[in-house]
Amino acid sequence: MTIIEQIDSLLKEAMIAKDEQATGLYRLLKSALKNAEIEKRSELEEADVIRVLEKEAKQRRDSIEQYRAGNREDLALHEESELKVIEGFLPEKMGEDEVRAEIKKIISINEGQDFGRTMGMVMGQLKGKADGALVQRIVREEMGA
Repeated sequence: MTIIEQIDSLLKEAMIAKDEQATGLYRLLKSALKNAEIEKRSELEEADVIRVLEKEAKQRRDSIEQYRAGNREDLALHEESELKVIEGFLPEKMGEDEVRAEIKKIISINEGQDFGRTMGMVMGQLKGKADGALVQRIVREEMGA
């Protein structure tokens, strides 16, 4: 079952259960996916769906940070619950040790490259598998940049 089919199924279940919070989240995700499909002008592939869901998850993380800075714990908790649901659809990310090992391998193969080119190569290998901020931090540490 594809991610889109899972979201459709969960939306139906939430509507039947009259769970307004879940219904709202699944409708929002379907809308974001539909907008991406319209923008692409063709059906979304699984990688496209994951990209959209990662964007939605990042928005939730940013909102949580902002709400906590504004002492709005109630809103931060709401965003956290949505984030957990969205992360349930995403593939598991690589751990820091795995990312560091991959980066060391890429740097050793392409010694002498500048930071930008190295980041490009690393993100080409790890896109969708690792958090971009984590990758950037580790590449900087390993290259001494």
